[in-house]
Amino acid sequence: MVTAVPRLPTHRGHTPHTGPTGPATHPRATAVRHLGPNWYAPVMGTAIVATAGAGLPLGLPHGVPGLRTVCAAFWALSLALLIGLLVARAAHWIHHRDRAGAHLMDPATAPFYGCLSMALLAVGGGALAVGRDWIGTPAAVALDAVLFTAGTLTGLTVAVAVPYLMITRHRPDASQISAVWLLPLVAPMVSAALGPALVPHLPAGAPRATLLLACVAMFGVSLLATLVTLPMIFARLLTGGPPPLALTPALFLVLGPLGQSTTATDKFATAAPWVVPAPYDQGFAVLAVLYGVPVLGFALFWLALAGALVVRAHRRGMRFTMTWWAFTFPVGTCVTGAEGLARRTGLVVYDALAIALFALLLTAWTVAAAHTARGLFSGRLLAAPRPGPAEPAPTTARTT
Repeated sequence: MVTAVPRLPTHRGHTPHTGPTGPATHPRATAVRHLGPNWYAPVMGTAIVATAGAGLPLGLPHGVPGLRTVCAAFWALSLALLIGLLVARAAHWIHHRDRAGAHLMDPATAPFYGCLSMALLAVGGGALAVGRDWIGTPAAVALDAVLFTAGTLTGLTVAVAVPYLMITRHRPDASQISAVWLLPLVAPMVSAALGPALVPHLPAGAPRATLLLACVAMFGVSLLATLVTLPMIFARLLTGGPPPLALTPALFLVLGPLGQSTTATDKFATAAPWVVPAPYDQGFAVLAVLYGVPVLGFALFWLALAGALVVRAHRRGMRFTMTWWAFTFPVGTCVTGAEGLARRTGLVVYDALAIALFALLLTAWTVAAAHTARGLFSGRLLAAPRPGPAEPAPTTARTT
């Protein structure tokens, strides 16, 4: 996403490199100067296509021929994108520390550090879901364990650090409330949803119980934080009107914690028999339905509301930005949530919902990927942000 980035305060003792020999103008590093943390969104959006597609309840004995291979290809693409972005972002931090620091100090950009955690987790989860078809189960478990650990530690750090910065340094006002604020908060929920798949691969006893209950705890962290933040986002819409055109797709981010939490309760119920003694393991199965049905219902309400606002923005000239990737991963979590409810309830309506949402996900991914590729080849997406309209320079600035 293209956002205005404030100038770093000089009192912090950090002087951006802008001279002809500084890293900001190094010919091999200039290309990544404006590569922000939001670029992990395509990794998330690609990985969720693989995971969601692999779990579709299509009612056929062996599924749709070739579908699992296509899902594995999407996972392989997400892995390649993740590796490339990790390298590019490392170069960004090495050669453009002024921009990297400015991103952390920008309340519109800092929440996107949650995307790093979710990208690691999504690719790791995809390895165990479909990647094992190509690399084998032992390699998939090892890769998922590494990425899950790194993604979880990153997510928990970001979930605390970004709100801390917002409280102590950013101090945004009510007009800046955005669904983007959910990004660092939903990262622990992604860990909660993907961690249970590793439970059967751990030694029986305490290791399995520790991982499952840790996932339940992260479910609570993310859910309660979301329940505090979501009313502010809704109130901002009702009292402040629609968001700017470029930020309207970000409203789809609200679907992330809703769909992912529904998915998480289903995964808890799947893993519980390996850990929780009867009859308590059935409590997770009950929770999966009693929680998932109303939450996914609210997700459909929000999908309709956000979709209507996106159509309105499109009619008023909304152009492609990286915010369009918000149409992918959040919708994908609703697909996996609907798939879980289809298995738990046996109702055809959830089968149909999962398939319909997956069709929407695939369409959104195709459109976002095509525009992103075009923007990369043209150089527009990695170019410096265009200056806004001339405005009187502020006479004061908050520095603490």
